[in-house]
Amino acid sequence: MRAVRSVDTRPEMVVRRLLHAMGYRYRLHRRDLPGAPDIVFPGRRKLIFVHGCFWHGHDCARGARMPAANADYWRSKIARNLVRDADHLAALRQAGWQALVIWECQLKVRDRPALTALLRAFLEDAAPPETAPPAGET
Repeated sequence: MRAVRSVDTRPEMVVRRLLHAMGYRYRLHRRDLPGAPDIVFPGRRKLIFVHGCFWHGHDCARGARMPAANADYWRSKIARNLVRDADHLAALRQAGWQALVIWECQLKVRDRPALTALLRAFLEDAAPPETAPPAGET
């Protein structure tokens, strides 16, 4: 597992290049925040985690596959990752940060327009998602 990168991964670099092309500037890997988010917008109090589907137990085809060798170890490792991720998101929410999780499977080239729209909506939204009025109401 020493060879597995935790920063500057290919999925993270895709999101960073996309954000930069959209005109956004950000900070990276703020170790003083729970979970050391991959991308941080301090002025907006927003941050983005770019998660690998396998390592963070996503429910897509890539995340659902389990190695045959040492299956018990991997099952418990991924379960611990899920709990840790939920704890980090709760701590960040409690501290007043809004978080977005981008999954590796969302980075397919055919999904780039949808990803761009998701990022823009997240970053331009002035109100937290849970307090935003329903669509059509003001």
